[in-house]
Amino acid sequence: MRHKKAGRRLGRTTSHRLAMVRNMVTSLLEHERIVTTTPKAKEVRKVAEKMITLAKRGDLHARRQALSFVRDKNVVAKLFGPLKDEYMNRNGGYTRIIRTGNRIGDAASMAILEMVNYTEGKVTAPSGN
Repeated sequence: MRHKKAGRRLGRTTSHRLAMVRNMVTSLLEHERIVTTTPKAKEVRKVAEKMITLAKRGDLHARRQALSFVRDKNVVAKLFGPLKDEYMNRNGGYTRIIRTGNRIGDAASMAILEMVNYTEGKVTAPSGN
């Protein structure tokens, strides 16, 4: 029995699940919008909100904690730069899940996970590293 065990297993081993969530959080913070299944979106949302909360703290320890999870310096720089400024006056609820129906192949429930301030035509400056 799984009493008092938080989180979804998503049919993966622990290391595979952790790597998948890291990659999806990195993609979400980089592109500000991803398309995935609904259970994955719900798991990624938890971690993404914590990363934005770390960015709002803004100190060196928070940056190192974010780097230990995201592991992409450009994405962390974006997180502690423009994204931090966008969400500084917001008390939680930085992401939204929009359900888009079922996938054709296996009827999995699909969703769009996006940042609340996401706009379709927003152009970001390329980072030079």
